[in-house]
Amino acid sequence: MQRTNTARTRLRAAAGGTNRWVVLVVLCVSLLLVALDATVLHVAVPSVTEDLRPSATGLLWIVDAYPLVCASLLILFGTLGDRVGRRRVLLLGYALFGLASAVAALATVPEVLIAARALLGVGGAMIMPATLSILRAVFPDRRERATAIGIWTAVAAVGAATGPVIGGFLVEHFWWGSVFLINIPLMALILPLGRWLLPESRGVGDGPWDVLGALMAAAGVLGAVLGVKRLGAGESLLAFPTAAPLCAGAALLILFVRRQRRREHPLIDMRLFSRAAFTTSVGCIVLAMLALVGLELIAVQYLQLVLGLSPLETGLRLLPLTFAAMAAGATGSYTLRRIGPRRMVGWGFVLTAAAVLLLILMGQHDRPLLLTVGFVLLGFGLQTTLFSAYESMLSEAPPESAGGAAAIGETSYQLGAGMGIALLGSVMNAAYGPGLSRVPGVPDSASRAAANSLGEAYQVADGLGGEAGTALHRAARHAFVHGLHVTLFVSAGLLLLGALMALRLPRVMECTVDPEDLAERTPPTDARRPAVGPDGPAARDDRAARGEARPAVRVPATREAVEPAGSGRAAH
Repeated sequence: MQRTNTARTRLRAAAGGTNRWVVLVVLCVSLLLVALDATVLHVAVPSVTEDLRPSATGLLWIVDAYPLVCASLLILFGTLGDRVGRRRVLLLGYALFGLASAVAALATVPEVLIAARALLGVGGAMIMPATLSILRAVFPDRRERATAIGIWTAVAAVGAATGPVIGGFLVEHFWWGSVFLINIPLMALILPLGRWLLPESRGVGDGPWDVLGALMAAAGVLGAVLGVKRLGAGESLLAFPTAAPLCAGAALLILFVRRQRRREHPLIDMRLFSRAAFTTSVGCIVLAMLALVGLELIAVQYLQLVLGLSPLETGLRLLPLTFAAMAAGATGSYTLRRIGPRRMVGWGFVLTAAAVLLLILMGQHDRPLLLTVGFVLLGFGLQTTLFSAYESMLSEAPPESAGGAAAIGETSYQLGAGMGIALLGSVMNAAYGPGLSRVPGVPDSASRAAANSLGEAYQVADGLGGEAGTALHRAARHAFVHGLHVTLFVSAGLLLLGALMALRLPRVMECTVDPEDLAERTPPTDARRPAVGPDGPAARDDRAARGEARPAVRVPATREAVEPAGSGRAAH
């Protein structure tokens, strides 16, 4: 009990300082770098291929090593931070990220670049859950925390969306290694700032850390994500390279869950999943990311291969989505307090589905206004959903389990992204291929090769030349647009399913008020302190004698709720 009180005192000290918003800035810069690195390399792939000459498998690992390693280690480092200190893990992640960035920028062979990308994944896995769990500790008041999470999720969206823009600019003006060099000065700045400004926090940490369980979780997530990514690359579910990691990953995750349920001091308290709000929030994160990443991938192909835009122009076309996401994050806290988690997540999914259906009007010709409106609605709707889902998930977890809860949320984020590429990519391929089966004047072998992707279809068409090449080029464009429309319909259906899932979330945003905080905000008059009852002096003295904590009070986060001390507003 003494250790719990000490942890609570540490959290109060971290939260009570006037610099908690400065802490949020440091955490957001950390997250921005990690989110940027997930997408900044995509536009540099042609330059990397030309310079390092990797094999097809090597190129795949250059791109996938970072997200695979990062996703697999989130639970390990998230729970480790709860035990040894979240700031300690975060600062080590900073150092490792900067070192790996330098190695990646100066790589001269594919193997070194793959190793550096894997090391970047280790650093990212240290940084991502630590930022969210420290945020949970620094902002114990749910209303302020909602504002902080809105800013945090908006920064994540900005990083992912601007990665291709920054990468395209750097590759056009410098060389591919510059996309990694930009991390080094920022990490050199943020490492001492983080050491100086960030408060240390940790969970209760009773019992030994389950090393075997952490490794089982890492291997299980790695197998699951690897199998899902192979499905997204078009491989068969029954193929050994796909089925083996999927089955092994699923088996290890099942064993991990059973192990955690049996242990007295588990890495992750599986009782969290018995809370409807927590489980529903995790499911909503998976569905939202499934839609976002799959749609972004197809949108990039459409903008570049159908409309003929350059990588930099493509990134600029996606900026409205980023600005809309920033607006949703900035207004998310206010909206959540007014309409509650259930309506916010549900209407966010409905708005996103409406945006997806609007984008079905896209054809083979550029319609900038339509694309801008669709991307704005898409960005605002998805960011609204992600913000409210993250906020609900984190608020359902106790402060001592913040690292584990953050790791679950980030793992769901990564799994949703991988599943989106696999599922929507498979739908796209299934709808695109039949359109090239019988093109007049085109040999069957050329049609089969063109059915792999639109980019390959263009290469085959250029090789054929003449009327056959023109016919194949035209048929491929028609087939791709048709596949895009089918994929958008499927995505809209999944988003509406998410809206139905959101009905299990709480109707009202409730804030847990610690009785000690309530006592500080409320004058201790005799009229407000009953002599008898569950909060009377006798009951309090009895609880103190037994070493029990005072029960928390849950109040709606509305204007009628008790205002935080020092807010400048009178309590209603």
